[in-house]
This record gives sequence, structure tokens and C-alpha cells, in this order.
Amino acid sequence: MSKVWNIFLINLILWSCSSGDDGQGPVGLSQLPEPSEQTPTEDEEGPAISDEELLDLTQEETFKYFWDFAEANSGAARERYHPDNPANDPNTVTIGGTGFGLMGILVGIERGFISRQEGVERLQQITDFLENADRFHGAWPHWLDGRSGKVRPFSSLDDGGDLVETGFLVQGLICVKEYFKDGTDDEKALSSKANELWKGVEWNWYTQDKNALYWHWSPNNDFTINLELKGYNEVLITYILAAASLDYSIEKEVYANGWASNGTIKNSSTEYGIPLVVDHAGNTPAGGPLFWAHYSYLGLDPRNLSDEYVNYWDVNVNHSKINNSYCIENPKSFKDYGPDCWGLTASYSRNNDGSIGYNAHSPSNDSGVVSPTAALSSIPYTPEESMKALRFFYKNKDKLLGPAGFYDAFSPEYNFWVAKAYLAIDQGPILIMIENYRSGLLWNLFMQNAEVRSGLDKLGFNYNN
Repeated sequence: MSKVWNIFLINLILWSCSSGDDGQGPVGLSQLPEPSEQTPTEDEEGPAISDEELLDLTQEETFKYFWDFAEANSGAARERYHPDNPANDPNTVTIGGTGFGLMGILVGIERGFISRQEGVERLQQITDFLENADRFHGAWPHWLDGRSGKVRPFSSLDDGGDLVETGFLVQGLICVKEYFKDGTDDEKALSSKANELWKGVEWNWYTQDKNALYWHWSPNNDFTINLELKGYNEVLITYILAAASLDYSIEKEVYANGWASNGTIKNSSTEYGIPLVVDHAGNTPAGGPLFWAHYSYLGLDPRNLSDEYVNYWDVNVNHSKINNSYCIENPKSFKDYGPDCWGLTASYSRNNDGSIGYNAHSPSNDSGVVSPTAALSSIPYTPEESMKALRFFYKNKDKLLGPAGFYDAFSPEYNFWVAKAYLAIDQGPILIMIENYRSGLLWNLFMQNAEVRSGLDKLGFNYNN
């Protein structure tokens, strides 16, 4: 990924303020482990609560974003929700966040937050909406109007298909397909629709007949943005799904030249004695925003996942540990940074005048703002470090815990400033990655899909799932 690419990506972010397919594996029966024997830990601000209870609470509260505060007509995920101003942008649906929401609803069923039938009905509502919404060579746009299903431009040139957001959505559709495929007649119909929706994406159209995937296409602006998908960042899932497609597949050369830059994705830099493994362009050696370790791996299981270039479990574990170590070192001496207050990623942020803004926080772009999604969504990679952060967030629950989980960002440096707002793309990974840590639910569903496994094989991946 070139530095120009990285800068363009961050600019785009700033616009948003925002086994085989044989019936084996998880299909809607409980996949939860037996409760662990734990001694509750006394909390400074209230009664004792065990780690398991705290994880339960965090998931249940975060789930409300996708259930209680979904866009009313479509049932899909709103781009943002501001509790103090619920009329702020109530009808903008985020496609990537909706993919996270699909997976989150499955978590809600498994954890008993909603009934199975309630989940089915909401998922039917969402897939009906997606079936009739604007698509561009099979790809959905970044944003849709939840009332009409029409595209809402993300920027002046971005008014068509967004292949990366589509990849995040498809990750969720595949999990829905697998979860309900052996259920009731209604559930099988839902599974079939989810499967049909994702198989309509024309991934190979987005290559421009070159050996790379490109992010955007619009009937008004064609490939004018011309943004090539190169790693390392959050877009790995897009290449794997493109290879997995039955009718619109890409060849391995597209992956090798595009995502992997013919091997130059590898990096030998270390920070805090920890190898970075891959080139985080513009963010070496301490790594980019932590969402890069989350978005592609909500369904794609990084455990034992490697290609001819790198091991992706090492990539994500090391990225998370470096982020944690940076906050412990705290070179800018921000208040409260340390082992239990850490996590830098793209999120809402504090502007210089104290107003709410947006920024892609990382060790190379640190303004003293901590994003709970960073540490919490990294819990499969850094379980002890992430639980320490969760304890800190919970200790400060009077400030940080709102109606849809922990608020998006805060800064102890500025009199404990809090962004009392939520983004779908930040709440979703918290809910999902905690579940993957606890039960492996979404990882197991996604990785059992026959087309996914064929795509991984086509690209030369090793995986033991």
C-alpha cells in the first residue's frame, strides 16, 4: 500500500464520521462453552462482577445498537446514533455496518438477548431491503437511504458501488446463510436469500481487467477514484470473497499483485521488541489504527491462517500488542494512558475546540483519545490486556456506558471528555469479536462455507479449521 493510498484512505474515513458445506458445524444450536469458575473481582465503583458477567453485560448493551436503534424502515444498521440527538441522520444505512449487524443478530440469538423467531423476522426485513436496494454490478454503495433503498453519496465521486463495504456485508450474509441452512422452512428461505444476494456481486468487474481489485465504480463517475486495494489494511476479506465467487471470481494473480504487492507486503520492522510482520504504510513501525485487525476477521478466522507471505494470527496479535505497549509507554504523557486504559483506532474524536470530530487514531496519530472498540475488539489477540481495559471502562461506566454500550471515544486528558455517540462500524466488532473469543461462533460459521474454503484454497492459504 503506497503512502498516497494510505492518505486517501484516511480522507475517505474522515468523510464517514463514520469443514465443507455439508451440514456440519454450527447451524443455530448453541455453541457456547460451559461457564467458567471465576472468583468475582470487587469493582471500585460497585458490587463485584466476574469476567464472564462483564462480557455478558458488554455484549448485551452493545447489541442494542443493532436492535433497538436500527434504521426503522429497513431494520439495517444506522451509520451513527447520537443519544442526545436521535434525529441526527436517522435514515442513513451503512452497508459495512449492516454486515456487522447481521452477525450481531446471530450473537443476540445465541446469547438469548432475543428469540430465534425475532431474529429471523429482523433478518428477513433486512435482506428484503438489500434485495431491492441500489446495486452497481452487484456491489452495494457505502451508504443507502433506509426509506427508499437509493444510494446516498459518500463523497462527490463516490455515488456507486463500494466493493470493500460490500465485502463486509457479504461476510455477514454468509454467516446468516450457514446459521439457518438446516432450519425451518422460513429459516431455509432466509438462508437461500442471503446466499443468492452475495453470489450476485460481480467482483471481477472491479478489476478493470488488471491484476488488482478497485474500491469504487459509479455509473456517473466510472472508475475515476481509481483506488486500488493494496494491503496491509482492512481489505483482505474482499480478495478472499472475490476468489470464492462461483460466477465472478478473480485469479490468484489479482491477489498476489493487488493485496500482497508481490510480496512487499512483508515488513521486518519491530517495535517494543515485537515484529510488525507487515507493512502498515505510513504507520510503520508501531502499526496503523486497530480496526485493521478487526474488520476482515469478524468471520474470517485468523487462527492458523497464513498465505505464502505472512501468518495473519501473528500479524493481528503483534499489531494489538504494539498498540497496547505504545499506550503503556505513553510517550506524549497523556493522562491515564497505561495497562488498563489503551486502544487507538479510527473513531469519533475531540477537535481542538472540544467539539466532536473524527480521526484515524494510531501511535503515529495520537491525540490522547481512546476508543473502546480498539481494545475490546482485540480480545481474541490480547485477552488479558483487553480485560484490563474493559475493567477500566466499566469502572468509569457512569461516564462511558450509554444506551447502546460504551460510547465511541473518550479522553481523560481533557477533563475526561466523552464522545457521547456511536458508530455501527465500531460497535459491531466489539459484539462480534468478544463472541469469537468466547465461542468462535462467527469464525466457525464463516469458515465452514464451501465457497469460502474454495476461495482460500485458490489463493494458496493454509488454514486449520
